[in-house]
Amino acid sequence: MHQITFLCSGRVSVSQQKKVNVLSLLIDPDDIYSSEQKPGSSDALDFRHHNYKEMRKLMKSVTDECPDITHVYTIGKSYTGLKLYVMVISDNPSKHELGEPEFRYVAGMHGNEALGRELVLNLMQYLCREYKKGNQRVVKLVTETRIHLLPSMNPDGYEAAYEKGSELAGWAEGRYSFEGIDLNHNFPDLNNIMWDWNHQHVFPSQVSPETRAVISWMQDIPFVLSANLHGGELVVTYPFDCTRDWAPQEDTPTADNAFFRWLATVYASTNLVMANPDRRICHYEDFQKHNNIINGGAWHTVPGMNDFSYLHTNCFEVTVELSCDKFPHASELPVEWENNKESLLVYMEQVSRGIKGVIRDKLTKQGITDAVVKVEDHDHDIRSAADGDYWRLLNPGDYKVVVWAEGYFPSMRRCNVGMEPRATMCDFTLTKTTNTNTADFRFKTSVCTH
Repeated sequence: MHQITFLCSGRVSVSQQKKVNVLSLLIDPDDIYSSEQKPGSSDALDFRHHNYKEMRKLMKSVTDECPDITHVYTIGKSYTGLKLYVMVISDNPSKHELGEPEFRYVAGMHGNEALGRELVLNLMQYLCREYKKGNQRVVKLVTETRIHLLPSMNPDGYEAAYEKGSELAGWAEGRYSFEGIDLNHNFPDLNNIMWDWNHQHVFPSQVSPETRAVISWMQDIPFVLSANLHGGELVVTYPFDCTRDWAPQEDTPTADNAFFRWLATVYASTNLVMANPDRRICHYEDFQKHNNIINGGAWHTVPGMNDFSYLHTNCFEVTVELSCDKFPHASELPVEWENNKESLLVYMEQVSRGIKGVIRDKLTKQGITDAVVKVEDHDHDIRSAADGDYWRLLNPGDYKVVVWAEGYFPSMRRCNVGMEPRATMCDFTLTKTTNTNTADFRFKTSVCTH
């Protein structure tokens, strides 16, 4: 395209006038999308597609730039031996701090869905630089949360898609692992175990090394909130993703359906494309009528990572379908970052909703591991972490919370969750049964508010 220059007088020369007219002819007046501006981004980030080697270099550059708040570790290897790298961003990144919630973003489960990978790499750079600038919102996130970022769960698949490039990669090119496994179908089906203990439980016949690595990661770190970034649609899905009796499409809510709908809405309503009422649909399903969120089972059934995370750990997780195009051109990455930046930030902030606290032994004051936290009218219990701290995501309201652990009497508190995006502190002290006359058993009751 010719560069258009103007005379000092402010008038346009005849030859330049012709260039302007020629450019105007390139615009199709019947194309409603031709006038859409793609302003890019004011954030000076590395907007391009990164293969495995380039991804490692970018992650190293971020740790070099922000060594005090970043830490990189691996959770395992792919089938071909590529490491699954995770970056932690926090004010004390190398270890869990008592009372600080753990958050994760996972991208690249399907290797050809490349946008999530690049957004996570963008997010690393953004958090590092904005923290150094003193951006108070980012400083609060970094100091009050331990953020884990896995940009590529399926690096083997991505390398295959990357070789073809965004224009040539097919709808399924690189989707699967090197072994041909769809990683989102590779998690044990805990749903049917929960619904019917007599059911013939469905487990994957072959568990990939990538899936094993992520499951071990889930078990090692007490994650509270997560999102799994995909592509090919514009919608946020929430559990359950697997329906009862494997019905093709059926709304299948969890015990925390209201909070999951809140989480999905938080991302969808702040995403600039999803929130645009005039946007075109990606394929044949119009998710706008559902406000761009949907129960996973009501869309298509799969016993995936979201359900496994909810049933096997304390972590709440949704799936974000980021774009119609699974592998957008590099030139589109700046505007895609702007479309998702606020969503990525505000979703992370939801990790601080609900209640949290520490469960301790009354005499020793030591934290109690694996204590059960039960919220009345919420048939989904969570457990305390290794130091006795716990987090329970909840919408605003008043709750009766009961905590118990093996060898201890239960304790009950009433906790009020306010509208502010900060968790209500609800600590518990438990008394050992061996030190108390069982005839005097009773709940200890108190009130906990903001």
